[in-house]
Amino acid sequence: MEIKDIKGFLEEGRRYIDLGNPIQASEKLYKAAEEAIKALSKAHADGVWKEAMEKGRWTSPLLFKAVVDIARSLQNEEIRRYWAVAWTLHVEGFHEARLEIDYVREEAKDIEELVKLAEAGH
Repeated sequence: MEIKDIKGFLEEGRRYIDLGNPIQASEKLYKAAEEAIKALSKAHADGVWKEAMEKGRWTSPLLFKAVVDIARSLQNEEIRRYWAVAWTLHVEGFHEARLEIDYVREEAKDIEELVKLAEAGH
């Protein structure tokens, strides 16, 4: 997926925040984070990326493994937090519909940072 597509998910998430829809905002922000992790994994978690390509799909365990490898490779532990935020949005915000829009709005900042890392090619 190209960075413009990843940024598209981020923009969709922001639009849903503006509309006051925490469920859809959470899912679009999660999707931006997921795709950012996949993009970063090719350069910084090559073994995980290759495993996903061999399987023909990404699984949750592979995404979590990629996050660890990327954080180590970039020596940036914030990546773990960004992913934890994304996962919370995915589970609690989208699947369980338990998050308020103000919470989602605040957490979107971490997803933006993760997308910036992917955009920079780090």
